Amino acid sequence: MLTAILLALGLSMDAVAVSISSGMCRPEAGTWRLLRMPLAFGFFQALMPFLGWLGGASLVAHVARWDHWLAFALLTGIGGKMLWDAWRSDDDDCDTSDPFAWGRLLVLSVATSIDALAAGLTIALIDLPVGLSLTIIGGTTTILCLPAVLLSRRLGVRWAGRAEVVGGLVLIGIGSKILMDHLAG
Repeated sequence: MLTAILLALGLSMDAVAVSISSGMCRPEAGTWRLLRMPLAFGFFQALMPFLGWLGGASLVAHVARWDHWLAFALLTGIGGKMLWDAWRSDDDDCDTSDPFAWGRLLVLSVATSIDALAAGLTIALIDLPVGLSLTIIGGTTTILCLPAVLLSRRLGVRWAGRAEVVGGLVLIGIGSKILMDHLAG
């Protein structure tokens, strides 16, 4: 259960960062428009690992000898990408398009949950309970994105980059723990 919670925290950080940035760039958006984002992000953060799990569940028997290396590579890769994105992002510029419009929100939801697709494969490889894991991932994302988008005017855009850094480090830590546990035992 702790692994699922840490995985959820790590995966949700990019969605939190986008929520903060979007709220900062659209302070005039109404509450309902703001609430769309956490709900959409939570839904897609649960859907994508499910799709990854479906693909991964059929592969588990074939990769059991090196699954810990694969989980390590996937989580470290996702975490490293988050760190790279945080390092190279320019937080001072707001995009001119409305991030709360349904079309743009769909694109943002998929973009922030692509890493969760790979994490779904990890769920299958390390044999986490899929239903509980998906609920934790989707719920955590929604719960963390709600205050992020609603209070982002007070938090500042700089915090968005820090959220991605924390999320990346958490995912790298989970991948490293999985590898160490398998190598030690």
